[in-house]
This record gives sequence, C-alpha cells and structure tokens, in this order.
Amino acid sequence: MAKGKGKMPGMAGMPGNMNNMMKQVQKMQKQMEEVQGKLEEKEVEASAGGGAITVKVNGKKEILDIIIKPEVVDPEDVEMLQDLIIAASNEALRKAEEMMSGEMGKITGGMNIPGLF
Repeated sequence: MAKGKGKMPGMAGMPGNMNNMMKQVQKMQKQMEEVQGKLEEKEVEASAGGGAITVKVNGKKEILDIIIKPEVVDPEDVEMLQDLIIAASNEALRKAEEMMSGEMGKITGGMNIPGLF
C-alpha cells in the first residue's frame, strides 16, 4: 500500500492554517462590530442651497435633524424647498455611508465582502 493513502498532496498542515484563519476572521469580526457600534453614534451633516437647508444624519443612516432657514420658505415655491431637503438629505446619507465604508475598509483591508456592513 502506498504511504499517505487517502491524503491529498499539498494539504499537510492545512488544519492548523484553517484554525489560524478562523481566529483571524473572528478577530476581524469583533473589531468590525466595535467600530460599527462607535460609528453608529457619530454624526455627519450636509447642507444645500448655500446653507439654507442642513441635514444631520448618524452612522445608522437615520436623519436626526433638518434645519431650514426661514428665508428659504416660500409658499409660492414649495418645490424648491423640497428639492433642497432631498439634496441635503442624500448628501448627508452619502457622507454617512462613506464614513462607514472608510472605517470598515481599514479593518478589512479593502476586501469587498457583500452584505458585511
């Protein structure tokens, strides 16, 4: 009978490597959870219309505050106000996403893992 029958060549030491890899993945997952928790508490804001509208968003991508300067409120042009609110909200949400992706990328080393955060 051949020596090492039933073993695949090149697989020597694989269980140890697999254990190390699993430990690294678990460590990375714990770090990501900690960073995500901290980022969810952070806030970003964006404005539109030269500061006429300001929207504040947290790391959970929840809108926390919308500030509208009185001089931008024109009953004759509600559509402009709506557009400014949408623009500021979208920019604030984009900033929150960018903040999350940037910090998580530091942990994952830029790996693109769908659905991770």
